[in-house]
Amino acid sequence: MVRFLSALLFLSFFAPRIASAQTPLPQTPVREVTDEYFGTKVADPYRWLENQSDPEVVAWMKAQNDHARAILANIPGRDQLLERIKALDNAGVVVSGLQVWGGRYFYLKAEPGSDNRKLCVRDALNGAERVLIDPQQMTTADGKHSSIDYFQPSLDGKYVAYGISPGGSEESVIHVIESATGTVLPDTIDRAQFGSPSWLPGSRSFFYIRTQKLEKDAPATARFQKLRAYLHTLGGDPDKEPAVFGYEVNPNVKVSEDDVPVVAFSPGAPGFLVALVVHGVQREFDVYSLPFETTPGAKSEWKHVATDADDITGLDVHGDQIFLMSHEGASRYKVLRTSLANPDLKHAELVVPPSEVVVVNIIAGGDALYIQDLDGGIGRLRRLPYSGGAVEPVKLPFDGAIQSLFANPVQAGAWLELVSWIKSPLWYALDSKSGKVSDTALVPNSPVDYSQIEAEEVKAKSADGTMVPLSIIHKRGLALDGSHPTWLEGYGAYGITLDPGFQPTLLAFFERDGVFAVAHARGGGEYGEDWHVGGEKLTKQHTIDDMIAGARYLIEHKYTSAAHLAGEGTSAGGVTIGGSITQHPELFGAALIRVGDSDSLRSELMASGPENIPEFGTVKDPDGFKGLYAMDAYQHVKPDTSFPAVLLTTGVNDPRVAPWQAAKMTARLQASTNSGKPVLLRVDYDAGHGMGSTKSQREIELADEIAFLFWQLGVSGYQPSAAGN
Repeated sequence: MVRFLSALLFLSFFAPRIASAQTPLPQTPVREVTDEYFGTKVADPYRWLENQSDPEVVAWMKAQNDHARAILANIPGRDQLLERIKALDNAGVVVSGLQVWGGRYFYLKAEPGSDNRKLCVRDALNGAERVLIDPQQMTTADGKHSSIDYFQPSLDGKYVAYGISPGGSEESVIHVIESATGTVLPDTIDRAQFGSPSWLPGSRSFFYIRTQKLEKDAPATARFQKLRAYLHTLGGDPDKEPAVFGYEVNPNVKVSEDDVPVVAFSPGAPGFLVALVVHGVQREFDVYSLPFETTPGAKSEWKHVATDADDITGLDVHGDQIFLMSHEGASRYKVLRTSLANPDLKHAELVVPPSEVVVVNIIAGGDALYIQDLDGGIGRLRRLPYSGGAVEPVKLPFDGAIQSLFANPVQAGAWLELVSWIKSPLWYALDSKSGKVSDTALVPNSPVDYSQIEAEEVKAKSADGTMVPLSIIHKRGLALDGSHPTWLEGYGAYGITLDPGFQPTLLAFFERDGVFAVAHARGGGEYGEDWHVGGEKLTKQHTIDDMIAGARYLIEHKYTSAAHLAGEGTSAGGVTIGGSITQHPELFGAALIRVGDSDSLRSELMASGPENIPEFGTVKDPDGFKGLYAMDAYQHVKPDTSFPAVLLTTGVNDPRVAPWQAAKMTARLQASTNSGKPVLLRVDYDAGHGMGSTKSQREIELADEIAFLFWQLGVSGYQPSAAGN
């Protein structure tokens, strides 16, 4: 006990002194604003930090970042750690987003030594690889980078429409390139963050989504409102081309100002168009069908296939049929089939009945409907032949996660990316005739050696008795003595699952006897829709309880102790880790809040706020306020509390979680903690939410995060010395 207390005193005394004298912690004025919600008064001491264009806020953010960067840069061992992370990150090749059209193979590729993903093509699987788009060539003179956000080849593979944006902003501009020659066409379409290009036959035009052009004084919440789908013809002026679907386009189709309209064509069902009305982040959407029209518009007679009340969350089409994923009366999902010409959901055929596995995706190939399942955390695949017969299981090479699944609607077979916690991702091709899955050789096995790393799947008991899946990854033969630096991640939102994934750079953490764990908290989709709704709005406390359950399991089973345990939440996971450290600060030695949602009461005022109301609620109704206030970590930071060390990160171009969220949480934690441990705000001025960040940006951020954790969790070689301070 004496040794333990001595270690705490050592960290408390020296931690603040790592920073140089030239980078002091900036003072943060308190300017309290009080709001009243349904009779409850809520004080907000740092509301002024929400005005990100205010020079005072800009200066405060810069001073916080300078302070944080100086401390992080001076952590002993941090530079060597960064070099190790770079070596691991550049040891292998990463191939993602495979699509096959017109016999050509299109994919994104990150190679050793390259700093960003390139768009590549092969004219055949074994053909020579050609680079179509290399964003590194677009880096500006002052170092600002661009990244590919999405791409979509035409049906014959002749062209590719792709979205590209600067600085991780996701503010996509659509361009078009010719696959055979690499010639970039003059077509340029801005305001295409949602993009979703869908090509029509003939490769001369495609549908896409475009945001409205805003006035300078428009509120932040208007940014993603009143969306419309358009038809672009190559060579045409996008500002003069017609809106074909969306907000106030067709009087017979209800599209609210917060909805996302999508129009799609599939060559697998050439006689029809399909349209969706997506209600923000709500998983359920409205579905419409229309006999094929090259330019639908105000007079098009769309047929309503399903409403959001029908609990449809996925679909695909073949011939004159539409297949629909539904959780109506089936928490783990079922698949229905009805007609595109005369849809009748009430009498739809049940083609895949609900079972113990969770149906997470369906995709139509030329030969069959492919069904992607989640079975106790393991990815499975089934196929339903159009020719009739029962659903058939597909034997996969190993138990892991299906990270990506693609099928061409007019070509037999499918392609899938399979990965596990300890096996690097490989792309496989499924032969429809033999049923065999074979390695495409598009990407080799990673040379990063995980042979001494193992993964365990256990369950932790949450506060209400629910057993929560917990993945634990560590060195083989690790002694369970409570001494290991441990990194626990939690998310729990939108029905998203935290599937197994291979992260070569984490070997730098495991090499120091680190333990990495994932709490599969409610709010996610690990056990279907019931698991999702068990952690949203008024039930959001379950998400936090499940994270806490994971922390306690790791401590009770001697993987670690509270002094050596760190929690992490990213984006919506900011609610999870924020709630964890404000409710149980004694369980954590450190925490990472990465581009996190921390001030939930104010979140619907962000650009992405209106679209997120279906998941989190609105302060405009009593239950919505009650749920949001309960999950708001910023509002539950108690003064004079011994908080763990906290590193908060944000990117100034973040379109999903506004940077002021991290700023306000930082200010309140700094003013409230009495532990003597640092609370740091790390800002990236050439990044957003993390999508589109370069390899080097991710490497530097990871080095900062792991060095911070090693420092705060007491790992030798990362502690400041008295002589150096």
